[in-house]
Amino acid sequence: MELRHLRYFVAVADAGSLTVAAEQKLHTSQPSLSRQIRDLEQEVGVQLMRRSAHGIELTSAGKAFLDHARTALLQAEAAKEAAQRAAQLARPTFALGFLSGSEIGLLPEVSRILRDEFPGLDIRLSSDFSPALAKALMRGRLEAAFMRPEEHMGDLASRRVRTDPLIFVLPSDHRLASQAAIAPQEIADEIFILPSKTAPAVRRSVLAYFGRAGVDLKPQHEVHNVGHAISMITSTRAVMLLPAYTERLLPESVTARPVKGDVPTLDLIIAYHKANNSPILKLLLSSVGKLAGTA
Repeated sequence: MELRHLRYFVAVADAGSLTVAAEQKLHTSQPSLSRQIRDLEQEVGVQLMRRSAHGIELTSAGKAFLDHARTALLQAEAAKEAAQRAAQLARPTFALGFLSGSEIGLLPEVSRILRDEFPGLDIRLSSDFSPALAKALMRGRLEAAFMRPEEHMGDLASRRVRTDPLIFVLPSDHRLASQAAIAPQEIADEIFILPSKTAPAVRRSVLAYFGRAGVDLKPQHEVHNVGHAISMITSTRAVMLLPAYTERLLPESVTARPVKGDVPTLDLIIAYHKANNSPILKLLLSSVGKLAGTA
């Protein structure tokens, strides 16, 4: 069994179509891809896929095989990148990820901590959504990342850095902007924006909060990042909940107000692979307490 067979199988499973996978993902012909899948099934000894009116569907054996195929591809990619890093004889590097926006407060102190102990350290930074950071950690592309807790962390471990309160964000001339704090019931009839599934931890926290408050939330829009949120808030005169650190990113046309009563919160963690024994990582983990007040 070759890695290309696994790549082809995963591509077809994700696309749900041999034609789409062949043309848009693998850039090969559909007959050639079909042969590769048949070769894989012959080697495995069971049928992994079947055609249906809706395209390609996985058999029960195919569903079981898919999880292992994804893991094998991730491990192969991690092995390749580990070998490439080991072959580089340049100054020591540390690949560090940040949840987009969180680096504004964290990065100066993190850089000071690491470079005081490792003066020649090359810190390679990435900024992304938490799910993407988790995937980069599992693939070995990052050594640590400041992110939100994910539901499926696999071989990743984490430590809590701080707990961020959520705040209401709304147009500066909105009727609720004159209030010192806003209760969830007060926005029941307002246009409300929900974070998309690109930020699943924030989304879960917002939905759980309104559920506890007994507010039947009916979001009219979803946004993918803070910039998108600001644009939608100003154009639709909507309200949404965001982590408090985003307040520093708001233009004059948008303002923030604290939550009245039970304040929803969301942890920011530093995540890393359990097998990572880097002394640089150990230093960073030992300094988490110094970062707790950094927002």
